[in-house]
Amino acid sequence: MNTEQALPDGVDFPLEGVRVLDLSRVFAGPLCGQVLADFGADVIKVEHPGRGDDTRDWGMRIGKTETTYYNSMNRNKRSVTLDLQSPEAVQIIYDMLPQFDVVIHNFKHGGADKLGLGYEKLKSIKPDLIYCSVAGYNSDTPEAKRPGYDLVIQAEAGLMAINGEEGTPPLKFGVAVVDLMTGMYAAQAVLAALYRKSRNGRGRQIELALYDCGLTINGYYALDSMLLGHDTQRYGNAHPSIVPYGLFEAADGPLIIGVGNNRQFEAFCRQVIERPDIFEDPRYATNVERAKNRLEILPLLKSIIATHPRQHLLERMQACGIPCGEVAGLHEALTSERTRQTGVFQEMPHPVAGKTWVFAPPYRLDGQRLPIRHTPPTLGAATREVLQELLSMSDAQLQALKEKGVLTLPE
Repeated sequence: MNTEQALPDGVDFPLEGVRVLDLSRVFAGPLCGQVLADFGADVIKVEHPGRGDDTRDWGMRIGKTETTYYNSMNRNKRSVTLDLQSPEAVQIIYDMLPQFDVVIHNFKHGGADKLGLGYEKLKSIKPDLIYCSVAGYNSDTPEAKRPGYDLVIQAEAGLMAINGEEGTPPLKFGVAVVDLMTGMYAAQAVLAALYRKSRNGRGRQIELALYDCGLTINGYYALDSMLLGHDTQRYGNAHPSIVPYGLFEAADGPLIIGVGNNRQFEAFCRQVIERPDIFEDPRYATNVERAKNRLEILPLLKSIIATHPRQHLLERMQACGIPCGEVAGLHEALTSERTRQTGVFQEMPHPVAGKTWVFAPPYRLDGQRLPIRHTPPTLGAATREVLQELLSMSDAQLQALKEKGVLTLPE
């Protein structure tokens, strides 16, 4: 079942009335759909009747059909099961399509056309359709047929080479950062297309490649590397061009110090560590000079910081307006008073597990966080509801399709 939440009065969802057909699975495509759902779109997630989205088998189990991985990408959606290998299921897509504004998918190259769900076919049914496809590589390159996996893209796009400490092996990011950013970029493109459609009435074909997004994430490291003509140095928790900026060990634990400008550095030297001589040294007076002489100044600062209690340093830096903070464990961060006050991590009722944790949308509009409308759905929870709502299917028709293996129905 889909657990629908009571909404506060007066919530104005920007995408209310927009309907999205989410044919994607795993991470990037589903995240795009979740962003649109958070903004109020009615997102219908189509899943295989037997296995559902691949991520229903990834991570820790919640209830019978959900996992922690699945739940992180699929809130505020309705789940419908359809076996898209069957002509009956594809016909259902055709019949429903005129009522949708957006289609999202991440089929392998040529897979959508093979199923009869390619852009040209769906456009012939819904001329103003916004059609967003996510793939590993660009469709007009020799690598178009290669499957796209976050870890592989992190390696190929140079991201692993800039992550971690100098002298250590290449290191992947802790989360699937390429998938994450690709999903966000896809949502941005869909939102732009929806805005344009509101002006000229025309649809759009949108293509996102994980590899393109992986390259883009490199940001200023990429530009530095091109100017240098070789790989940039890896700095781990430090910053390539701002000093001091990163993780430091106080006498009783780690903390983050982010000295962003010369005024802050002067205050750090004079009022925090009480070493005005360091600021007065011309080798360290400006950030450009500090970065140039980082091999001399950083060991000096580390040795001084290590003699002070963490709380002592944090209080002094906060008084001076210097960015700083403790280094929290993940569970510590999630259960902190700071997180509780945000309301971004909420415990919600679950039909089988009793309760589950769900992230609320990070967006705040007019001073109010967008609420969770639906917890992540159980597999096929809305099959009957959606097909009766959009196609007026009878119970007998649905039962016949179930018996043929085209879909499943909620118990």
